[in-house]
Amino acid sequence: MTTKHGSDAVVVGGRPLRIPDVVAVARHSRRVHLAPEARAAMERSRAAVIRALHDDRPVYGVSTGFGALANVRISPDDRAALQVHLLRSHAAGVGEPLPDEVVRAAMLLRAQAVARGYSGVRPVVVERLLDLLNADIHPIVPDQGSVGASGDLAPLAHLALPLIGEGHVRVQGTVQPAASALQAAGIAPLVLEAKEALALINGTQIITALLALAVADTQGLLRAAEIAAAMSFDALGGHPTALAAPVHQVRPHPGQVSTAARLRALLQRDGCLPRATRDAVQDPYTLRCIPQVLGPVRGALESVQETVHIEINAVTDNPLCFPDDTGVVSGGNFHGHPVALASDYLKLAVASLGTFTERRIASLVDPRSSGLPAFLTPSPGLHSGLMLAQYVAASLAAENKVLAHPSSVDSIPTSADIEDFNSMGTTAARHLARVVANTETIVAIEVLCAAQAIDLTGRPPWGVGTEAAYRVVRSRIPFLDGDDRPLHELIGTARDLVHSGTLQHAVEAALGESHDEAPDPATEGGDA
Repeated sequence: MTTKHGSDAVVVGGRPLRIPDVVAVARHSRRVHLAPEARAAMERSRAAVIRALHDDRPVYGVSTGFGALANVRISPDDRAALQVHLLRSHAAGVGEPLPDEVVRAAMLLRAQAVARGYSGVRPVVVERLLDLLNADIHPIVPDQGSVGASGDLAPLAHLALPLIGEGHVRVQGTVQPAASALQAAGIAPLVLEAKEALALINGTQIITALLALAVADTQGLLRAAEIAAAMSFDALGGHPTALAAPVHQVRPHPGQVSTAARLRALLQRDGCLPRATRDAVQDPYTLRCIPQVLGPVRGALESVQETVHIEINAVTDNPLCFPDDTGVVSGGNFHGHPVALASDYLKLAVASLGTFTERRIASLVDPRSSGLPAFLTPSPGLHSGLMLAQYVAASLAAENKVLAHPSSVDSIPTSADIEDFNSMGTTAARHLARVVANTETIVAIEVLCAAQAIDLTGRPPWGVGTEAAYRVVRSRIPFLDGDDRPLHELIGTARDLVHSGTLQHAVEAALGESHDEAPDPATEGGDA
């Protein structure tokens, strides 16, 4: 539900946006409004365009065509029509519509970029974008067609068309012509002037919207993955020496140190870790190396998050319009390579997390590894228990390996080779979103299996954190005491616990933490 205007509104063009701002607008319909100082900055930038219009020299996208047609001069009488032709011709996307939350995030980020005051457009252009956001009018934007350089041209053209009363939008789940939706909301269509359509479509906002939301989801996913790993460690009786602080202090990668401390916090009770119950001298890697694998995932997430914070506040169109003597300058800020590489990096990290998690699920259901009944059912043979849960995890992990192929190493030139190296970042970001969703399900399956394994050990969870996680699972999913049940229902419930953050928040509450707090390894001793 859309909230009312107030102090909780997200301000565009004022302070830098953060990922939580993007999530609030994209997923919770937080209201948005334009900062007064942004209006003044845009007016100064617009003045630079007006000056350029009176100059005789060609200015890209203002008095020329686009791409390989940049050498074609456009007469003053045709410059407004040029902007409309640009939106219509570039709205060439194909595929399924992007989710409304991605479209909302992209609208917010496009408004933020233009509101910085270097795009040479009137304030009313940003105000119309914000009007659509506040009215919950969502352009229909196909998910395929961008090569991730010269901006997300095709999808952003679809996003911008409704501003002039063209294209289609979704309102309360119903697709309708943009013109009728604007009329019903009392929003006047824009009449674009020189440079304004180009400023709306020349940027990385589709890539960045997808990436920002994936980062937000991965933050919760990583917290859940640590909890799931700790539950399995508890159920399988892992050797706690592998988690000892001195082990990680001599290889002090920050993510590794943090993850080891996190596992100790989840598994401790009264300052003690559980005793190992496994006969082997050393555990399999998926128990022994949890900090060494999840730690680098944490490091990748933090690196990508830093890139996103830069990009969601960046000016990414071309040409740029400076209010000083610099004037109108052609550049390449529209190129998606920074966020393409970041999308591929996070995609690889999350896919590795999924593969790592699936191997622990396999250990849980295998009696040779777990010492528990086969497939975690009290009566294996007559019942299959959680056998197929591991199949599903294996299927998703395999799909992730295909999706994890880096898109940013590829390039196909466009626009008669003028645009001769493209980032393919939108493909990377779309695949990232799928990898994150798949991996949420894999982690949920581990939570499901680990809770069942804990019951079959005949002892309660040792750790305060693992006990809290177990109780959350059992509040929604009963112990499978023999009769088989359709697993898709159980997996769906477990996934909801992970995706909603219910699991994570319950565990953090039990440990007396907020979601962004982590135990300080410097305050913990050798607790092996």
